Amino acid sequence: MPEVDLEEVAGLNPPTTKERPWLFGLLIAPSAVLANGIVQGALSYLFRQQGVEIGRSSEIISLLILPTTIYFLWSPITDFWIERRAWLVTGAVAAGLIMAVAFHSPRLDTRTAVILMFLSACFCQLVVASCGGMMGTLHSEAARRKASSFYQAGSLAFGAVAIFVMASLAQRISMGSLGWVAAALIALPAFAALATPKQTRESRQGIRRTLSTIWQEVKLTFFRWRALPYTLLMLFPMGSGAAIGLLPGIAQDYHVSGQNMAWMNGLGGAFLTAAGSLAATLIPTRISASVAYLCVCLINEATLLVLWLCPASPTTYVIGSTLYLFTIGTCYAMFTAVVLEFLGHSGKSGSGRYSIINSLGNVPVVYMTTIDGHGGKIWGARGLAGTDAVVGALGGAILLAYFLTRKRQDPPLTALASAD
Repeated sequence: MPEVDLEEVAGLNPPTTKERPWLFGLLIAPSAVLANGIVQGALSYLFRQQGVEIGRSSEIISLLILPTTIYFLWSPITDFWIERRAWLVTGAVAAGLIMAVAFHSPRLDTRTAVILMFLSACFCQLVVASCGGMMGTLHSEAARRKASSFYQAGSLAFGAVAIFVMASLAQRISMGSLGWVAAALIALPAFAALATPKQTRESRQGIRRTLSTIWQEVKLTFFRWRALPYTLLMLFPMGSGAAIGLLPGIAQDYHVSGQNMAWMNGLGGAFLTAAGSLAATLIPTRISASVAYLCVCLINEATLLVLWLCPASPTTYVIGSTLYLFTIGTCYAMFTAVVLEFLGHSGKSGSGRYSIINSLGNVPVVYMTTIDGHGGKIWGARGLAGTDAVVGALGGAILLAYFLTRKRQDPPLTALASAD
């Protein structure tokens, strides 16, 4: 078997260039605009304007969300040929241009428009993969925590801004012009990647050595006993944020006005969640990301007790939602920190491995949305909050007990360096 330069893979000779973790708040903006702002935000409104039936609208949006779950199938490409920051710009620009072409279709629900928007969503996932691989090259834990916080805050804030801009302009300009606005919102923030430190280029390797390097990284990430609890962290129900999409539906049960509901679950809620993400930078790095994440998740589930146990009044809804949205933002930031802890150093295959790990985090959102919905159907609006709180707290408590009592292990980066 060809020799693998493990020190190079593990990044034990870190570059001295300033890492600028705050830039990840801008780098994730293209994905935030497309996935959160357009697909899951403004698109349903635009469909309604064009007279598209709700059933057809939901089918298209469900299809366009699919790339966020399966992008690990093509994202490993961002580990090869050119720098990850170049892939980030390429993915964002391609996604923006294809989206603009889709908006020039006679109707957004035509087969051509849907195919183009799906391709745009696929290209934009190269942004997510590139960000993950680039965050994996950060060497200090403090830089990784800050990058995770800004990454999630940027995702939430830019998504909310995109919804506001697209909805505000929809009745003032043509659909084709709105497509160019969407393209600009998607593509322009990606050029912040030019300010990131230049990626260290590995010496050119033959195909056998490259595959050997990748296989060793995959083994040391996924095929170790330490991978099992981290995989469970990705798949367990705590901190899923599933209740976010259900909060608007129970507002009337708490006698909340439409205006207050829209603000709480729109721009106001998005910036609350973004603020919670930034608050994660206050958590000391001496606490492991996994333990900090689980503690924050338990706090997040506890905030649902307000909606569950307090009287069904507007004050209860506002207080409960505010606490929930702020703490779920902190959960999101710490989740990304856990993904990076699981990943270790990016090495040669960081973007691909990051994509696989990060994709697992979408699973709890799906099943917890279903479980919460059943809880609401059986016990009403307050039962919905109670169901999420109980199920999430049980899962979080089990894993926290393990991570607090487990024997300290070497991080993947150290293990990689000492491998045979």
